[in-house]
Amino acid sequence: MRDFVNEIKNCQNLAELEKIRLEIFGKKGILATGFAKLKELDESAKKDFAESLNRQRDELGALLEAKKDELNELEILAKMKQDAVDISLFNEPLQTGAIHPVMDVMDRIIEYFVSQNFSLETGPLVEDDFHNFEALNLPKYHPARDMQDTFYLKDSRLLRTHTSPVQIRKMLSSKPPIRMIAPGSVFRRDFDVTHTPMFHQVEGLVVEQGDSVSFANLKSMLENFLKYMFGDVKVRFRPSFFPFTEPSAEVDISCIFCHGEGCRVCKHTTWLEVLGCGVVDPNVFKAVGYKDVSGYAFGLGVERFAMLLHRVPDLRSLFEGDLRLLEQFR
Repeated sequence: MRDFVNEIKNCQNLAELEKIRLEIFGKKGILATGFAKLKELDESAKKDFAESLNRQRDELGALLEAKKDELNELEILAKMKQDAVDISLFNEPLQTGAIHPVMDVMDRIIEYFVSQNFSLETGPLVEDDFHNFEALNLPKYHPARDMQDTFYLKDSRLLRTHTSPVQIRKMLSSKPPIRMIAPGSVFRRDFDVTHTPMFHQVEGLVVEQGDSVSFANLKSMLENFLKYMFGDVKVRFRPSFFPFTEPSAEVDISCIFCHGEGCRVCKHTTWLEVLGCGVVDPNVFKAVGYKDVSGYAFGLGVERFAMLLHRVPDLRSLFEGDLRLLEQFR
């Protein structure tokens, strides 16, 4: 018989090893041939011959498996050596990406409010009429619904027009005190230099038991926030109307471009509108079952902040993927 033990031990690659395996274990291999001869032997010789074949099968099988593992490991090491890269070699600098300007501003806003002990809350993009309108003091006949330019779905649901529904969901599932912000995407049927069908908002809500929360608290908090975002700016509050707050106000900052001289951006008013706010309307608390509480809310458009901070003239350019713009934020 051939010395298969040494042939296996001296095998140099997996192809040679497979050839040897077939010569031993194949349909026409030595073991198959040996077992075929059993029928030609008498009973006394059959047992010893079969035991010898079984012993060879086990020993050669174990040797083949061990050699296969050894050759596999050698092949891996050889491939690793072939693919190795000398990282000390000179190379051209890689083109790196950056955080999108809208997400960068969103992160800065979230970072500020989280540092002020506001929790971060999220909600579904597809909402129902109650959470998006009714609970926010916007009944079906309310003319302010027309300002929302809503995307309605076939099942009477809608794409949320603001992140305020997250505030409603939070109040329905929690008891005061509440101190939260709700950042996220919102949708409206609008598209021009200052509007896109999808944009981002961050809305905030503070609710406490009793009458401890006032407009003065809201004013102080927003002044500090706007100075954090825009630096040493003046802040003013103008009376306004929002269905879910009363009293309500629009908040302006002194123009960061002309510094009071008057320019095209501020339309020569020296002021820039940045967000809306107000004391939560009692009807909103009534819709969520709150009694004897007080609170304030505010909301801002992240793209509006990004346009001001990065001096981007057209809101749509933030969503067009123009590398000439995006590469400036590396």
